[in-house]
Amino acid sequence: MSGTNPFGFTSTAAEVLEGVDLTGKTAIVTGGAGGIGLETTKALVEAGAAVTIAARRPDDAQRVAAEINSASQRGSVAVGALDVADLKSVREFVESWNGKLDILINNAGVMAIPELQRSSEGHEMQFATNYLGHFALAQGLRGCLAKANGARVISVASVGSLFAPVFWDDPDFRFIPYDPLLGYGQSKTACILMSVGITQQWSDDGITSNALNPGAIATNLQKHTGGLRTPEHLRKTPQQGASTSVLLAGSPLVEGISGKYFDDCQEAPVVEERGNGPFKGVARYAIDPENADRLWTMSSSMVRNAL
Repeated sequence: MSGTNPFGFTSTAAEVLEGVDLTGKTAIVTGGAGGIGLETTKALVEAGAAVTIAARRPDDAQRVAAEINSASQRGSVAVGALDVADLKSVREFVESWNGKLDILINNAGVMAIPELQRSSEGHEMQFATNYLGHFALAQGLRGCLAKANGARVISVASVGSLFAPVFWDDPDFRFIPYDPLLGYGQSKTACILMSVGITQQWSDDGITSNALNPGAIATNLQKHTGGLRTPEHLRKTPQQGASTSVLLAGSPLVEGISGKYFDDCQEAPVVEERGNGPFKGVARYAIDPENADRLWTMSSSMVRNAL
């Protein structure tokens, strides 16, 4: 897929959606009030979409939405309360949604939580926040996505996926000694596998799904790591970091593409080992169809009682 569109490392979200008309499209961006989520929201609104920011702190998000709405000439922003780590909150958000949904961007996340934490349902917090809550959200909104007749589900993953597969027998670190990077890596691998699973499970509904690496961007995500450690020449601005998200969410250049992992606005190559960096590509275990089926079954069991 390399070279199939003109965008790359330095492209911004605004550049990717220049000339794209999303008028009449509805979108949800989890964590869409800060970091690359905010830039994703802004770009979609500028293209004409009606965006709902799904936010853990809705009061803060309302202020952001008011600023965007006051400046927008095309789309609009609303806010819904959602804590993706809390499946009860996911259920309440789903129940509040009416009508079709064209774009779901699973953007909210946490990174490298130093000590083992668990969600109210007992799941390791990075797995619960980055992946499982988003899986439950997509499941709950499937009917709304199907109504759109061409909906796109986008999951923000990471090169962290190269550091850990899914730990099938112990995803919540009840036996494996907890390590922040392993927990983060597992959760991001799961995000990629979810896009493969949606492709396998929901294609008859016209729903496509892809995952992406936004790149190294200095945001609040690195609060547990002492800040961004990536060399400056390999870093992106938040506007550049949102480019691949909006490409997959709204660009006609990727129409019909599904079950893939993108980096720098291009489909990433499969790699057989991580190497010593800079870290690029997607591990084979993160796009394996059998792994996707296995994760789908496991996750469905995890969220069944909550939804």
